[in-house]
Amino acid sequence: MASSLSTSNSRKMILTGAAVIAVGLGAYGLGRVYPPLGPSEGTVGASQRYVNAQVSDKDVTLGDTSVPQLMQSDAFEAMVKNPAFRKLARDPNFGALAQNPVVLSALAANADAFKAIASDPRAFSALAQAAQQLSANNGSAANGAGTQVASALALNADSFKVLATQPLVLATLAQHAPVFQQFANHGDALQAILQNAAAFGRYGGDAAAFQRDASNPSNGVMATEAKGFEALAADAKAMNALKADASFFQNLAANAKGFEALASTDAKFDAAFDRNAISAIGGNAPAFVNLASKPDLLNAAVTQAQSIDAAFGGNPSAIQALISNAQAFDVFASQPAAFAVVADHAHAFEAFAGHEAALQTILQNAPAFGRYGGDMAAFQRDASNPSSNSIMATEAKGFEALAADAKAMGALKADASFFQQVAANASAFRSISADVNFGTAFNGKSLNAIGGNANAMEKFAANAHAFDAAANAAQALNAQAAAAAARGIEAQAVQMAANYPQAFAVMTQNANAFVQLAGQPSALQLFANNAAALGALGHDANFQNLIGNAAFGAAARSQEFANAVGGSSNFGGSSN
Repeated sequence: MASSLSTSNSRKMILTGAAVIAVGLGAYGLGRVYPPLGPSEGTVGASQRYVNAQVSDKDVTLGDTSVPQLMQSDAFEAMVKNPAFRKLARDPNFGALAQNPVVLSALAANADAFKAIASDPRAFSALAQAAQQLSANNGSAANGAGTQVASALALNADSFKVLATQPLVLATLAQHAPVFQQFANHGDALQAILQNAAAFGRYGGDAAAFQRDASNPSNGVMATEAKGFEALAADAKAMNALKADASFFQNLAANAKGFEALASTDAKFDAAFDRNAISAIGGNAPAFVNLASKPDLLNAAVTQAQSIDAAFGGNPSAIQALISNAQAFDVFASQPAAFAVVADHAHAFEAFAGHEAALQTILQNAPAFGRYGGDMAAFQRDASNPSSNSIMATEAKGFEALAADAKAMGALKADASFFQQVAANASAFRSISADVNFGTAFNGKSLNAIGGNANAMEKFAANAHAFDAAANAAQALNAQAAAAAARGIEAQAVQMAANYPQAFAVMTQNANAFVQLAGQPSALQLFANNAAALGALGHDANFQNLIGNAAFGAAARSQEFANAVGGSSNFGGSSN
């Protein structure tokens, strides 16, 4: 009873000081205002998307009520009662983290990945700068190439596991991919060549001599695979590719030991020189040459690729979906129950493509929409006339457009339990549909990817640990592949990407914010000292709801907030 009264009194004091908070706190926004979280059935509709990660003192608006509304929310109430959060919030350095909620959310969601590096400020700073360098130098073209390289690695994980043992072979393969692609159609002859690479060096620059001898393999190595060499010599495409690459045999001979090792057994040869793998390498040759020159990064990337391959059992479509939507899956991994619903009702969610504002409003107010379960006619009727519904009215045009979309309504009507299941997981959906996450998780591309692989995704969602591991691996692999594809990246950045793959991947998404955190060693130490507690909070929907609100940074700097969580210090510093 005493605890309850204390909380109640604190919240009364907060409301009393609302005007002071709104005027004097400094910034409450993150560039744009989130919808106040509010009680579960009274939340307003989706606002404009999140833009800036850092609180700005110029964003305060006289008379704004976002902070007091935040402090009346269910999420705030839950966190005030959470011992781990209360302990953190009483720390004088918590305010510094609170001013950067995107980073705080990322640290909490990836606590294990950051725990070791956070205890070493100099290493953390170097990693943040490396991520910033990659972000600055890695344009859209390199990003696209990085995704292609990541997909190639994950879709051919077994091949790259073998190739990674001989990085010079991988580099040579990438440099001469057109010839290898044609020779892969003549596996017996290719294996014989690679097993005797030094002997074939004499054909360097003389493709005609090779074709002549292969056409009449009367002695030596060629005679052991006579039919294979005869077929190769008669293959016009293969011979033309060889004639266009004068240094092919010379470079094989220069790396003879590596090629001989990988061709020494049928199992190794079949894995390393698989047609699909060679084709994938050929499509991204410069990146693979670069990746092969960095063995540590190559091995780290192969490890991530194997993790992804293991998660989906070699399902190419599902692997491609994960790689191409890595950030979306990382968001979903924080709330696997919500992802399970999305996978189970994939076609209904796909119906919302083009109606994002309506979808976000529904997810932010899920309990209020639960009553439409099994009665889509009522939903369509209300959405057609949103002025009569206080929640729909906040996004009236969006709901009207949804109600008029016959295809979308048809998909919803075919899924009677959609609204009920969303409402049953309201807290999880509210967490991942906040502005900071919504555009990443619920864009048409990611929803279509889930819908196109619904069966695989449902099975995936059933194992939260495997889901989290694969999502992390995809995110890390994309960052490592981007580092391989980009030009002008310093050796330190590459090494950091290899040593701290998940932390590096998360940093590249908000590099400037992490560089700012690196300049606040006390705030970083707070995380390092409480990594386990923050890791647990990172999967708490109420915590994510709270810190995902634009008003959180301003609230955390106030004395009223400190009092509400049971502290006595103004841990965010003096109000501005």
